[in-house]
Amino acid sequence: MDLTREIDASRNAAAHIVAGLFAMLGLTAGAVLGRIRRELHRDILKVLRPAESAVRRLIVVFARGVIVKARPPRPAPTGLARAIPGQQRFYFRLFDARPPLRLATRPGKTGPRPQPRISFFGDGEVRRISLTREPRPQEEHVEAANLVRRLTAVQAALSDLPRQAKRLARALARRQRSPRLKLKGPLRPGHPPGFRRRARREVDHLLRRCDWLAREALPPDTS
Repeated sequence: MDLTREIDASRNAAAHIVAGLFAMLGLTAGAVLGRIRRELHRDILKVLRPAESAVRRLIVVFARGVIVKARPPRPAPTGLARAIPGQQRFYFRLFDARPPLRLATRPGKTGPRPQPRISFFGDGEVRRISLTREPRPQEEHVEAANLVRRLTAVQAALSDLPRQAKRLARALARRQRSPRLKLKGPLRPGHPPGFRRRARREVDHLLRRCDWLAREALPPDTS
């Protein structure tokens, strides 16, 4: 297989997908948007999550053999994309989010749990009062600012993958010096974020291809 051609094809496919997401919002990169319909927000996230994972894996491939001098430790960004006040710069998240811990449940204990209720008897009728909170109705529109930041960050990363590879190499050098971190690599074990067992969209096939490329490029994890 021609690795260079495969990387270029994956990068072009990712750029096409991200451009399509901007088109769904009717925006260009860096634009400001207030609130959008919840359904649109959900539809974009279904594509954005695997697209981010695919781009992250392309950066891993570009970081092969990159040697940099580790900079002094500094606080890591808390969000998926971090903007510098007064500047239109967004930092793409280079490491997979770790899967949430799920508490094991006993088999056979499925279905809704019984809820506490108070019953009043009188006047020939029974009145029941539930002590649980009623679910809040979901708003039809949600804030889109963070969504636009993530889209802008992933588009900026695609436009300069070698620079992102240097960022990753520096981050990995810092992590190797940290004795507290058990998982020091950029990719989490198992399936990547946004992975679907049944590939239905173009982004699903892209993520599978990029994940294979990245894991072939990474050295064995001995941490």
